[in-house]
Amino acid sequence: MKIGAQYRGGGRCSFSLFAPFPELIDVKILCGEDKIIPMEKGQGGYWKLRLNNVYPGTKYFYRLNGAVLRPDPASNCQPEGVDGPSEIIDHNKFRWQDGGWEGVPAGKMVIYELHVGAFSDKGDFDSIVHRLDELKDLGINAIEIMPIGQFSGDRNWGYDGVYPFAVQNSYGRPDEFKRLVNEAHKRGFAVILDVVYDHAGPEGNYFSDFGPYFDGRNKTPHGNAFNFDGAFGNEVRNFFIQNALYWFDVFHIDALRLDADVLYGISAKPFLEELSEKTAQLSKKKNKKFLLTAESKLNDARLTRPRPEGLGFDAQWCNDFHHAIHALLTKEKNGYYIDFGSYRHFKKAFKRGFVYLWEYSNFRRHRYGSSCSDTPPERLVVFSQNHDQVGNRPDGGRLSGIVPFEALKLSAAAVLLSPYIPLLFMGEEYAEESPFLYFVSHSDPKLLEAVRRGRIEEYSSFLLPEDIKSFLRSKLKWEKRREGKNKILLNFYRELIGLRPNEEEKAAKTIEDFQRLNLLVCNYRKMVCVMSFNIKEKSIRLKLPPGNWKKILDSSEKKWAGPGNDLAGFVADGDRINVKPLSVVVYKA
Repeated sequence: MKIGAQYRGGGRCSFSLFAPFPELIDVKILCGEDKIIPMEKGQGGYWKLRLNNVYPGTKYFYRLNGAVLRPDPASNCQPEGVDGPSEIIDHNKFRWQDGGWEGVPAGKMVIYELHVGAFSDKGDFDSIVHRLDELKDLGINAIEIMPIGQFSGDRNWGYDGVYPFAVQNSYGRPDEFKRLVNEAHKRGFAVILDVVYDHAGPEGNYFSDFGPYFDGRNKTPHGNAFNFDGAFGNEVRNFFIQNALYWFDVFHIDALRLDADVLYGISAKPFLEELSEKTAQLSKKKNKKFLLTAESKLNDARLTRPRPEGLGFDAQWCNDFHHAIHALLTKEKNGYYIDFGSYRHFKKAFKRGFVYLWEYSNFRRHRYGSSCSDTPPERLVVFSQNHDQVGNRPDGGRLSGIVPFEALKLSAAAVLLSPYIPLLFMGEEYAEESPFLYFVSHSDPKLLEAVRRGRIEEYSSFLLPEDIKSFLRSKLKWEKRREGKNKILLNFYRELIGLRPNEEEKAAKTIEDFQRLNLLVCNYRKMVCVMSFNIKEKSIRLKLPPGNWKKILDSSEKKWAGPGNDLAGFVADGDRINVKPLSVVVYKA
């Protein structure tokens, strides 16, 4: 069942609202002379109303029990912020130009994660459009946008959203977001949107005035979880399933990414499975594959197994891959890195994806994980950096400020030459120096103090998240990509993306392990990648298929700002090579 204000054209608009708590609900239309029209209560806690002579741009509130004014929980636009009126939007007026767009298969994606506000000086949707051509030149074919659901204030990571259907007003209008998607599709980019279905932000959160949207039994680190399995859980599920279909259908989004850990629930059919079913139905109806990806810390292979054995998601983030390579290169042992740090962990991550397969974690103090031996590589998203792993460090520090330049190139190769779906975090491709700090702009002083305390307790953060400097310091210095080592690294990333193995090569992958040397050789049939995590130069004898193999990339060469190397341009089976510390060498037949 569709919810919110649906503009039908010709001044006709229908309103649908799930709100079993109030005894009386009116729609208050804000115009020259405000109009108050009672809604009709139906079954299942839904209220409905059809109006004539109501046009796009009209603002409205719901009035509860004749007194309290609240914005629409399913508002499509909050032009005056989280406490202001909702606005009726005509979604049919935008002229799409992506009629032939078929999307990018998950296994062929090279994803670029970005935050709208920090990606550019202006921090809006149009500014992203202006940089799409440079991302395409790099080899990116999918952009993943951190949450844009309306939150309080004008700066936030996006996970404090309280209006899931409304585009954040400080980023632009709904049609400006559509323009970004349209322009992305015209250039061959898939668009992935990060959505939040496990909790809502603290300010402007009026869900509980309408009904039992939250389940007091389940909590997240950020507040109560939404009610997907209790009384009226079907209607709450419908609210968020409609939200997912709304992004796919109305905004032409290609994929959604969501945090899945608290969404398993206790019912025979988890919310995630029902969401997957409804998404598949829309895909069939539209003759276009819409994708679902999830972030999960559980290492649960069921997430991406087809229904009914699994939950039917198309991919999930693989945090183990990040932890393995980060701990190996940085030698950090704080927090969850205590479970990682050896070459053995990285080898396992590169070979299988998950490191912990129902094994004991010293950090968690219990076993976790499951075998992913039946999980195709195109169902795992890997990375050496992302918004969480950078932004949750006390100083928001990027890998470029932690490890030497040679290690940066090696980590890039480990991600981009892996058989999995690679994800880059904005700026990593040119060693961006700006931190990515945690920032908010709540208006409630008590709430700001609580956020400040929480960051100190959980992440030892010493920077004030409400200070606008935290936001401004997080903005990319895009011009850096055109000079010095930043430009060299950018070109190195471009080279690596061009060498990504195809599906046939991934299927033929074999791993040769020189564990005592902290050195891994990955053979993709016609391409061989040698990665050394040793801090000293090591000599190995190559095992190669017959023929001459040409060296096409060596990260230690001077052209890549390396120390220099004298490796032969061609090698054959049985040849011995000297591999420089923290380097990658690629040969092709």
